[in-house]
Formats: sequence, structure tokens, C-alpha cells
Amino acid sequence: MSVRRLLPALPLLAVLLSGCGIRATEVPTDFGPAPSRVPCSLPGPDLTTQSSGGVPVQIFLVCSAQLVTVERTVTIPSGNPATDRVRVAQALVDELAETPTALEKQARYTTAVRSGMTVSSPRSGDPADALRLSTPPGNLSSYALAQLVCTLAGSAAASDDGTVTLGGPDGGALRRYECTDDVRTSPGSKPVTSTEVKG
Repeated sequence: MSVRRLLPALPLLAVLLSGCGIRATEVPTDFGPAPSRVPCSLPGPDLTTQSSGGVPVQIFLVCSAQLVTVERTVTIPSGNPATDRVRVAQALVDELAETPTALEKQARYTTAVRSGMTVSSPRSGDPADALRLSTPPGNLSSYALAQLVCTLAGSAAASDDGTVTLGGPDGGALRRYECTDDVRTSPGSKPVTSTEVKG
């Protein structure tokens, strides 16, 4: 077929092709907000983590191989003021072991702290600010230890200088841990800075 015979048909072909696209609908649709594609960023305040009458605290969860802060409220049972540090530490450890909420999972938050860990008072001969864990700190994963240290370091469970003195349940050596920038940004590759506490 010659080119001259095709020329008159071109305008009609153009009109037919222009009608093949998807037309915009005028029917209102609401599929909710677009899912967040940015990891480690909550889309808004997570009301499920707030309990009435609780004490506001910050805990550290894991996201994209680093530590991120999360606002929570915890209930701390009343008791002997001498054990306040232990009760605060136990409430924070329990909160770290909680499964992340749906919003936190959406933002890819996780926790390496396992449930069932308990905190006890210093043994005889320990410094007054020592905390004894039912799981020796050396047996924890690097992420779990980093979460614990950084969470406790920013709370009333910490020592006056912001460090955390931890040991196992068997009266073994205590170590004084520090939450540094390296630990927060690379908890899986940077060991938590610590020094042995001399008895």
C-alpha cells in the first residue's frame, strides 16, 4: 500500500488511539493513607503504647541495624524507696521484651530482648547502683545488651554518671556499661563500652 493512501487515515487512527487510555474516575475513593516506605519512621503517635496513669519513658528498639528511641508509658509498682532503681529497671526490661506494636512493625522496629528476664538488687559487696540480671550480660546478643544499656542509662536506674552497672545472678564480676554514639548507630558491630568493677 502506498504512503499516499495511508495519509488520509492518520487523523482517524490518532483519534482511536487517544481513547485507549484510562480515564480519571469521578467517584471518590478512600484507601487510607499511603503506607510509609521510610523505615524507622512512625507515621504518627502510637496511642497503643500509652497507658493511663503510667510513667512516660523512652526505650530503645532496633531498626535498620541501629537503635531508635520509642516513647512508652510504664507502670512502676510502689515499694521500698531503696529498691526504686531495681523496680524501674524491671519495668523497662519488661517493656523492651514486649512485641512491637502494629505501627512499630510497619516502621520495621524489632527487639532482641527476650521475655522472662528479671532484675534483682545488689548482692553483698556490690556497689549500691549495681543491677543483677537473671541472664548474665555476656550471654545476651549484642543488640539486646545495647538495648538494655541505652534504655537503662537514660532512666532512674542509671548511676549518677549515666552509666549502668550490670552483672549476672551468680555473684560474678560486675561491669559498668556506657551508651555511646557508636553503640546507638552500630549495635551489631560495636561492642558496648564497659569496664570491670573491682570488688
